[in-house]
Amino acid sequence: MNLKPLLAIVLSLAIAGCTSNRTDEILGSARVPVSVTDIAGNHSIFIASTRKRSDDPSRVFEGERSSTLNFARINVTVPREHKVGQIERRKRGKSDDPSKYFMASGAVGYDTGPQFSQALNADVAARGGRVMVFVHGYNTGFDAGVYRATQIAHDSGYPGTPVLFSWASGGSTTSYVYDKESASVARDQLEVTLRLLAQSGARRIDVVAHSMGTWVTMEALRQLAITGDRNLGGKLGDVVLASPDIDVDVFKSQMRRYGKPEKPFILLLSKDDRALRLSGMIAGSRPRVGDYADAGKELADYGVTVVDLSTAKGADSFNHTKFADNPVMVRMLGQRLREDDGFASDREITDRIRLVTRQAATGL
Repeated sequence: MNLKPLLAIVLSLAIAGCTSNRTDEILGSARVPVSVTDIAGNHSIFIASTRKRSDDPSRVFEGERSSTLNFARINVTVPREHKVGQIERRKRGKSDDPSKYFMASGAVGYDTGPQFSQALNADVAARGGRVMVFVHGYNTGFDAGVYRATQIAHDSGYPGTPVLFSWASGGSTTSYVYDKESASVARDQLEVTLRLLAQSGARRIDVVAHSMGTWVTMEALRQLAITGDRNLGGKLGDVVLASPDIDVDVFKSQMRRYGKPEKPFILLLSKDDRALRLSGMIAGSRPRVGDYADAGKELADYGVTVVDLSTAKGADSFNHTKFADNPVMVRMLGQRLREDDGFASDREITDRIRLVTRQAATGL
């Protein structure tokens, strides 16, 4: 057996992944006091997670799977000097300085679903009834998922309640198979989470999913469709699938089972996504939706609007997080999510998406 191709994939994955940050502490022990003028934003991130609670309170959740769905809320501040598209993280040895870095504090754990729902419902009501669920991808530690959810909510200007669905990613570049299996475990609990949000008083629930998280999302939506409640009682808003790490044929099967949505799903892809190219190699040279050149013409009939970001610049060398780290893209994504309620026509949505593509390609 020739092990060289497999070794090349493993070595490539060791520098790829959805994020370079390993699972680490999210709550620091000492914070530098700063003025309110040094803070650009203060966000409460509600969390539903299939991760095991950590014995280390600074980590909150680990990469191991939990047999139950766990809930929490974490407050995160964004520094005044923050640049759109970036996540300013404290490096080891540096002080916990909120004027320079994203800083998490005030983690609250909820022992039961009703306790979580009570706190969530109050926030949803205070923010006008909008909820955005972010589902992260492969190789994402809990801390990285919280900071990415915060960055998207902040940079997009999303007016509603941000909710992170944090499934049990190992947070390691060598845990691809573990993460795939964890994603399978998480789909039922994402369905539970979406139903809980629909009962929270929310009038609209938007979903933004990335990479392997798009598979978890599509499976949960597929299961909702099987039960006859695919739109969460009419509350499902935009579904944004960024860099989907899903086999093209699997995605088509999921969409057939879900049915053509009243409001087209938004699919963000890039043909230069090197992380998905590696994923395709692992899958036996099967194309992934997120870098599929023919996605536009093949998926339109399924109720999907494709945004090709191939010409847009990304901040990571693998071009896998353009939806969030390209300043123009994340701002335009926010404009799309802030649209008034009510379903626009396919043509109107397509025109907006084309505008997103042009600006994302030329905005840096």
